[in-house]
Amino acid sequence: MTTATETLISPELMMRYGKLIYDVTGIRISPQKQALLANRVRRRLKATNIADFEGYLRHLQKLKPANAEWDLFLQEITTHETYLFRDESHWTWFQDQYLAAISQEAIAGKRPRSLRIWSAACSTGDEAYSAAVCVAACVKQMSPWTIKIIGTDIGIGAVEQARQATFSQRAMKLVPPSLRTRYFTAAEEPEFSKAKPELSALVQFRQHNLLDPLREQPFDLIFLKNVLIYFDEASKQRVVANVLKLLAPGGYLVAGAAEGISDHLKNLKRIHAWLYRNE
Repeated sequence: MTTATETLISPELMMRYGKLIYDVTGIRISPQKQALLANRVRRRLKATNIADFEGYLRHLQKLKPANAEWDLFLQEITTHETYLFRDESHWTWFQDQYLAAISQEAIAGKRPRSLRIWSAACSTGDEAYSAAVCVAACVKQMSPWTIKIIGTDIGIGAVEQARQATFSQRAMKLVPPSLRTRYFTAAEEPEFSKAKPELSALVQFRQHNLLDPLREQPFDLIFLKNVLIYFDEASKQRVVANVLKLLAPGGYLVAGAAEGISDHLKNLKRIHAWLYRNE
């Protein structure tokens, strides 16, 4: 039996944890992360009063993935480091080119005044709210527009935090002062900012596993960033297939440059290393 006081999870138990995590999430945990996994699991042992690594694994195996403990475990083993307007070049394109273009198309009667955006691995909502700020500052002024921005994440805790619409000063570091004043206000928590209601009204969040199809109508723009780097090829293919089913004709996919999914996007037109169009 491996006890919680031991430094590492045994190789055999590491394989069993890895298989369980992969089966539920599609994420591969490499053997090199043995010490990291042990440290993260040890936090859950303390929180649940379970004596050892083996016992906690059995506990997880008995639970459905929707159980709150699974969510807490996934929060421990996945990274939520993010901030608004991460990858500035992506947002420059989004605001100065994409939103400007669809605004002109709508004025010319070449497209409906509607916009659907999916932040497919939204974490704590920074990406979805970055999109909302740009939309509010550009397209939303040309009312009436129907705007729907959806953020999804596998972690219920991350989704609940996203719904709070509060961001640390670190997360807000790239938000221009004019937009910060216009769309955010001081939160009750010191050194935090909260999105104003007019901005929050554009965004909704839900828990979703990207290995499963999302029940939604097609989107004009999908962000798929900083998530598939943790997946093996089979899981990447499954996720990309689910995502592309929801990319509308003429729609754009913004992908992380390090996602390693270019081979799965051959049916799309590549605009940049991180940008594809469904033509």
